[in-house]
Amino acid sequence: MAFDGLVLKAVTKELTCLIGGKIQKIYEPDENEVLLSIYCNGLQYALSINISSNLYSVYLTTNKKVNPLIAPNFCMLLRKHLINYRINNIKTLGLERILIIELNGKDENNNIITKKLVVELMGKYSNILLLNSNDIIIDSFKHFSINNGSNRDIMPKFKYFLPTSDKIDIINFKNFKNIPKDSNLVDFFSSHFTGISKSSVKQIITESGVPACIENYSLIANSLLKLIDNIESSHVKCIDFEKKDYVLTSCNDKESLQVNMYLDDFYKNKQEKEQFLTYRNTMLNFIMAKLKKISKKLSTIDERLKECSQMETYKLYGELITNYLYQIPKQRLSHIELLNYYDNKMIDIPLDVSILPVENAKKYFKKYNKLKNASSIVKEQKVELEKEINYLESIVYEIEISTCIEDIDLIYEEIKSSFSNNKKQKLKVKENTNTYAPISYSIDGFKVLIGRNNKQNDELTFKIANSNDIWFHVKDFHGSHVILLTNGEAPSQGIINKCAALAAFYSKATNSSNVPVDYTFVKNVKKYKNAKPGMVIYTSQETVNVQPKCSF
Repeated sequence: MAFDGLVLKAVTKELTCLIGGKIQKIYEPDENEVLLSIYCNGLQYALSINISSNLYSVYLTTNKKVNPLIAPNFCMLLRKHLINYRINNIKTLGLERILIIELNGKDENNNIITKKLVVELMGKYSNILLLNSNDIIIDSFKHFSINNGSNRDIMPKFKYFLPTSDKIDIINFKNFKNIPKDSNLVDFFSSHFTGISKSSVKQIITESGVPACIENYSLIANSLLKLIDNIESSHVKCIDFEKKDYVLTSCNDKESLQVNMYLDDFYKNKQEKEQFLTYRNTMLNFIMAKLKKISKKLSTIDERLKECSQMETYKLYGELITNYLYQIPKQRLSHIELLNYYDNKMIDIPLDVSILPVENAKKYFKKYNKLKNASSIVKEQKVELEKEINYLESIVYEIEISTCIEDIDLIYEEIKSSFSNNKKQKLKVKENTNTYAPISYSIDGFKVLIGRNNKQNDELTFKIANSNDIWFHVKDFHGSHVILLTNGEAPSQGIINKCAALAAFYSKATNSSNVPVDYTFVKNVKKYKNAKPGMVIYTSQETVNVQPKCSF
């Protein structure tokens, strides 16, 4: 992340609009963010302070956030100390990633009280501290001590000291001498100067159009100094950098709060992406755990079926012992060899030495009957478990192809009835009331609909489609139901192939080639008894081999 000292300085320059404003409300929407609601000059502002290790930032936001019903302890403390306080000053210390908000208020005796809210943006050590007028720490979001890796004690009632650093402020830049010629220019600036990220140096080098060699360090330093001057005159803006990042750059225009507005959009998208990934992985891990558990049950079932496969042998043992009983000595034996009259071969039959042969025969018949009864039950259990595994694998596919929180919401809506309250709580998902339309294509005048998940697959196939519409599904893989709305017309083979290509694309086989896809009339697609969403059987199908494709 490029929220370096340069960006913070630009943000702070724009935050001067808050000077004189009154803090009216304070929230803590999540475990790493504090939100200050500030009224100033007839306008309402919301200042977001995020101290997570990878999203640390400070900026004005217009995005509404859900706040917990019960405010966390630090939020309550800030409310106690800062509500109705006015902002007297907002400043940074050079290019240090430290923001200081100076505030004035009154005590119960109407005496003026001064306090400071200090924001330190330093990766995993990022913090928010509340200080009194003597810079004594009232409290902080996080507590640190020298013993747990910090270079300072950050505890209530301790004196606040600024963090120490070996880096220098580029404003105090002087020509360096005896720099190794093989030094990396980007690493040199980020390691020697305070508050300058590698991304910012890379952008300056790009804009300067000079080689990234150490001989040009003076030129780059002067370019950075010019950028700082432009920050002071508000002639800067944020731009996208290397797809996932951003940097500060000079510009001619001077727009109100443009850096803050950029950061507001950037971090909103960033947070939504992280929330999606967390949500997605939580759901995926939950389903995978369930899948693993059922697969283990199936393995046990297979072992039981293997045992049941011996039942005919036990029946034969009992039958032969009974038929040859007159030939068998009436004594306790460990085994006996008898003629199997079914194949005219001798067979060795193990016996329990603790009982007589006739009792061994009864024992074998009993085992046969027990396994015979168990076999039908176990086979049914195996079928049901295989159906469950197939369904869960389809859910895994849906999760893997999801691209946003709304997609996961739809999946949860599909499967939530399978979860107990405890499991539902573990997933920490929100109830979704939105309806999302199926994916739609137009192919040579025909409309094609594609289900986003199993529940929507069912709706398409059994509620939206007519009996003479054509249903497509990739063969032997999990994938979406694809419906070609025919309107009573007969589509060409070319249209059939294009629809099949879509079915292959929206399937687990999307990265394969020459994928077999089944298609049949919708009237030939049925739900079997107690089938999970999206699980169907079909007949009278034809198969075409296609290359997965979503554009024609």
